Amino acid sequence: MAGSHGKLSETHIVGADTEQTIVRAADCAALAQRQISHVGVGDAAVPYRIVRTQLSGTYVHASLGGEGRILLDGRWRPHRAGMVSLAPAHVLHAFHAIPSKRWQYCWVRYMPTSPRSSINFVAPVMARFEAEALNHAILGLHREVQAGSNTGSATLWIDLIEHYITRFAEPLQREDRLRAVWNAVQADLAQPWTVDSLAARAKISGEHLRRLCQRSLGRSPMQQLTYLRMQHAAHRLATTEEKIEDVAHLVGYQNPFAFSNTFKRMTGFRPSQFRLHRAPRASDA
Repeated sequence: MAGSHGKLSETHIVGADTEQTIVRAADCAALAQRQISHVGVGDAAVPYRIVRTQLSGTYVHASLGGEGRILLDGRWRPHRAGMVSLAPAHVLHAFHAIPSKRWQYCWVRYMPTSPRSSINFVAPVMARFEAEALNHAILGLHREVQAGSNTGSATLWIDLIEHYITRFAEPLQREDRLRAVWNAVQADLAQPWTVDSLAARAKISGEHLRRLCQRSLGRSPMQQLTYLRMQHAAHRLATTEEKIEDVAHLVGYQNPFAFSNTFKRMTGFRPSQFRLHRAPRASDA
């Protein structure tokens, strides 16, 4: 698989050899109350292929077995058992099955209104995490909904689903030094941050910061900085009429061309194209 995404368009191909069990907010009031669009488990094979160019809410994807491929941060990555990825709102996100291999997984898709879809929600882009318990909680919820059980019973399973998502995101929340660094960055994205200045904020060495970020976020410090800048830029482009040059300056880019190239790598669109494709929705099917 190429290291970059090239040209991708909105795609949703499941195929006859892929099995999926899904619970949607439309069929479960308790999910809607928790601002979760849908949850599910799957067992996929070629030609299974999904490309989302307008991801409006955070998407958590956990591999249980086999292997697939996921596009995050503008590059393709292998996704195997014990790996969980989180794609935030407004990014280009894609995944597909691999020829001659099956891929078992589960997922949780949040609505744009969920706090987990907020630009202030910081979690690992990809990390090791055993998701069998999350898988069982999703299947438990599906059985409750299929049986027509009351909302209270469904809520118990959703509480478990949310518990495991929180546990996945927890390493950053436990690391006070990282949380303080990224809170400072989000408050002043225009500042010319460097690894040294970020490390000074955390009162640790640059090398120690790199290790902490890689372990907790699955990114280097500068990759995380770029991610936060592009996430905020996408939010501004989707919710305001500010000039693209002004948005670029707001997130630390003096060169609009460099900003446009980075934005396209992360979201799949040039900033001007992104505005044309934006689609404000309260939920996502």
